[in-house]
Amino acid sequence: MYTGKGKGKTTAALGLALRAWGRGLRVCVVQFMKQGEDYGEIKALRAMDIDLFQFGRGVLLFEKGVTAEDKRLGRAALEKAKEAMTSGKYDIVVLDEANVAAYYGVVAAKEVVEAIRARGKEVEVVLTGRNAPQEFIEEADLVTEMVMRKHPYEKGLEARMGIEY
Repeated sequence: MYTGKGKGKTTAALGLALRAWGRGLRVCVVQFMKQGEDYGEIKALRAMDIDLFQFGRGVLLFEKGVTAEDKRLGRAALEKAKEAMTSGKYDIVVLDEANVAAYYGVVAAKEVVEAIRARGKEVEVVLTGRNAPQEFIEEADLVTEMVMRKHPYEKGLEARMGIEY
């Protein structure tokens, strides 16, 4: 799991997915609360023929802004994740932003843990997102917390294509 307020959680998980793919492992990425094709990592995943499923409205969510549609999409993402983790089709499944989805109540943390426990023995699962619920931390074999010490945004620099997106 990659969590924390620092940059690089999804990037780290996708680096692991890249390594796995490069070794011939079958990879699936399920993105909670994300949508859009105009990101370098999405273009790369598509070109590599890694299975990618996005479930989001294309807007940033905040706790008080969660809608019924967000919860419907969260449920769909969790169902796709369950399918991916139990199908025997994948060696590694990335649940991108699952931590945040659980934190905001888009999905229930308990249901995510149950889905992870029901996965095939050989399936590696990676969760990303800030605010990882304690249940996820306890369930995980590896937890890396990203800590921001300094960021270009603090100097007013805009996101750069190929670096931040």
